[in-house]
Amino acid sequence: MPTVGIPPAAPVSSRPGRRGLVGVLVTALAAALLAVVPAAQAQAAPVLLSQGKPVTASSEEHYGTPATAAVDGDNGTRWSSAAADPQWIRVDLGAPAPLSRVELRWEAAYAKSYRIETSQNGSDWSTAHSTTTGAGGTETVNISGTARYVRMLGTARATGYGYSLWEFKVYGTTGDGPGPVIPGGGDLGPNVHVFDPSTPGIQAKLDQVFEEQESAQFGSGRHAFLFKPGTYDDLNAQIGFYTQILGLGLRPDDTTINGDITVDAGWFNGNATQNFWRGAENLAVNPVSGTNRWAVSQASSFRRMHVKGGLNLAPNGYGWASGGYIADSKIDGQVGNYSQQQWYTRDSSIGGWSNSVWNQAFSGVEGAPATSFPEPRYTTLDTTPISREKPFLYLDGDEYKVFAPAKRTNARGTTWANGTPQGESIPLDEFYVVKPGATAATINAALAQGLHLLFTPGVYHVDRTINVNRADTIVLGLGLATIIPDNGVTAMKVADVDGVRLAGFLIDAGPVNSPTLLEIGQQGASADHAANPTTVQDVYIRIGGAGAGKATTSMVVNSHDTIIDHTWVWRADHGEGVGWETNRADYGVRVNGDDVLATGLFVEHFNKYDVEWYGERGRTIFYQNEKAYDAPNQAAIQNGATKGYAAYRVDDSVDTHEAWGLGSYCNYNVDSSIRQDRGFKAPVKPGVKFHSLLVVSLGGMGHYNHVINDTGASTVPAGTTTVPSTVVSYP
Repeated sequence: MPTVGIPPAAPVSSRPGRRGLVGVLVTALAAALLAVVPAAQAQAAPVLLSQGKPVTASSEEHYGTPATAAVDGDNGTRWSSAAADPQWIRVDLGAPAPLSRVELRWEAAYAKSYRIETSQNGSDWSTAHSTTTGAGGTETVNISGTARYVRMLGTARATGYGYSLWEFKVYGTTGDGPGPVIPGGGDLGPNVHVFDPSTPGIQAKLDQVFEEQESAQFGSGRHAFLFKPGTYDDLNAQIGFYTQILGLGLRPDDTTINGDITVDAGWFNGNATQNFWRGAENLAVNPVSGTNRWAVSQASSFRRMHVKGGLNLAPNGYGWASGGYIADSKIDGQVGNYSQQQWYTRDSSIGGWSNSVWNQAFSGVEGAPATSFPEPRYTTLDTTPISREKPFLYLDGDEYKVFAPAKRTNARGTTWANGTPQGESIPLDEFYVVKPGATAATINAALAQGLHLLFTPGVYHVDRTINVNRADTIVLGLGLATIIPDNGVTAMKVADVDGVRLAGFLIDAGPVNSPTLLEIGQQGASADHAANPTTVQDVYIRIGGAGAGKATTSMVVNSHDTIIDHTWVWRADHGEGVGWETNRADYGVRVNGDDVLATGLFVEHFNKYDVEWYGERGRTIFYQNEKAYDAPNQAAIQNGATKGYAAYRVDDSVDTHEAWGLGSYCNYNVDSSIRQDRGFKAPVKPGVKFHSLLVVSLGGMGHYNHVINDTGASTVPAGTTTVPSTVVSYP
């Protein structure tokens, strides 16, 4: 974010029609949770190896029954082949693994004769099982040996149709061989500070951590403050970098702080544009002065909060501030926006809102101002089309659980206004509690065992990809837990399965270039997840700043129906390891999946396109962007005949797309003569619509010629520096 701004204010191609042939969704867990036994005494039972892995087939009946549907963990989707013999389906486990059994869950069109075959290289096959009396239904076949590839080769059909499998499951142990069962649950580690109203020295502990974290923008400290239900008097919880404060009740009002939860900018001379990476959740606060101060910028969430008074989003002295996010919260009084350049509020209730600066967006917010863009610059949707709140840790008596809120459609207001929210509670002993020092191998073994993940505050280096392959898996971080991929691996990949929830962690690129940092679904993902989408919430990605980092594309979303709910994807413009080639990162977010919804999308400073959208029927509510400050000259960002890469590009192949409340800013501080032809680029089609767009030149350091395509005034004319050029609707 800039340290310049406005003057301080006064008090891959889509697959249309993919759903028509998909059966009724029946989500099922594919691997049973294993009994927790002492690690030293137990050996790993067989685990599901195939789910979400790359899969190919000899043929597909039609585009609604792809091979991927047989390894997606969903008993309502299937692979079916052409009506001919022989036919096969093959799964690549990624590495050789000891095998124990194969489960075939047939649809009505099954195999009378088939073989289960294994291979080390995908070319030379050995028969592990053969039958000429296949019975259909669910068949379990015991096999043995070690192999990377497993296939079902059908040689004679039982019906006149092709072969059809709901699920093709391969079980075994990981390639590392048998190992101890990983226990779930346990303590939350040294950087989680748990209080109840009788705990002595709460204020002293809050102050100690704040002193360590106030200006530690790129430090390694990570902390979470957990407040048990009850009332806490006379506290001022100042929240610094990589610090999270949260209540442990099911509703915010279960835990009340009579005092303040404060973010200010004294460490940066009253400038809040670098107040990143922190959060407050699930608390009620009675501010001492009647107004709580929360002066933040990117990667700072305010969720499930009840402010019994007003909320001031500006630092003391009304210095610069540059964006944040509120969801599922109630602010009884007015929200004082003041100098906040942009902000997004979702599914909440507020007593009022003041000031608009550049870009203020609301969806599903009771009390929000009406749309009045371009002046005041408010963009308001009455409801949020689809939302599902972030999972959170809470106490049920003395037992820790994670609550996973239910999906809502056309949501408005909080989930908790009328009592206990809808959703599912999951005991902590179904989570692997990840602590500093844990390896990627152990994390993956826990996932393969059927456990969810709870990352405690810390920094985690991973030398291999974390693979989330099971439907409905939760990966939840506390205290901005940070994952750093080593040796150029992708930090995390999620299979094309239902209902995975990623929340509350930071991925920090390593010095060796990673092709991607986070992938949701594999390339060509085709399953329908409308009933149970994957969510990405308060998941932040950083390239550089804490040290040199590189990644070609930060986030790739291949799975349909994914919800990206508040993310900051940032190629660093300051800190260590920063330079046009030093922290090279060409692309920020690429969306290939259909029906993807982004609510609160912050993507900044990439060498080329910040956001590229290839999927059909995508929607974005609120987008904030800055182009890369450090482009050395015009030639460095030349895109063929086009000056610069758009901040947000919808591919020409897309027929339907809609977005509301988008802003892009330039601050070309190396070469202020740089021109950007446009902030936004999209095909001119009836189904592609944009609402409330703006571009801004910060301090006259570079300029935009247009807002979107060839529409919208240039920022060049005198008097328009830091004054937006706006487009109310396009086309």
